[in-house]
Amino acid sequence: MTESKWILVDAKGVSLGRVASFVANRLMGKDKANWTPYADNGDFVVIVNSAKAKITGRKADDKEYHFHSGYPGGMKTFNYKDMLKKDPTFPVYQAIKGMLPKNKLSDAVLKKVKIYEGEDHPHTAQQPVKVEIIK
Repeated sequence: MTESKWILVDAKGVSLGRVASFVANRLMGKDKANWTPYADNGDFVVIVNSAKAKITGRKADDKEYHFHSGYPGGMKTFNYKDMLKKDPTFPVYQAIKGMLPKNKLSDAVLKKVKIYEGEDHPHTAQQPVKVEIIK
């Protein structure tokens, strides 16, 4: 098992899907030679400027997030613009979660991603290495 690194990803101006797929691969450790599907070999990922991730087309109005309380009539629906106002980190988190395998390991892997709305993050002590995503 290799040691986990800390990487820093800037989502400003990069497509939401590109950010999510890049981060999902790094979280699972698929970029490493010793990747196995049942082991957590991935890196810690810090994402900054999550609110400035780019989306294309009419997704700001058409993309919806659904929540249900479990009671009759308890469904709440938010579009992308409203969700950015409510919690700017949620769309990035949800996109990453959707690209991970649906198993017990994904819960542990998701704890290794730290998402922040702006430039500032409290992980300077871990000395994350900045990684560029191809736009």
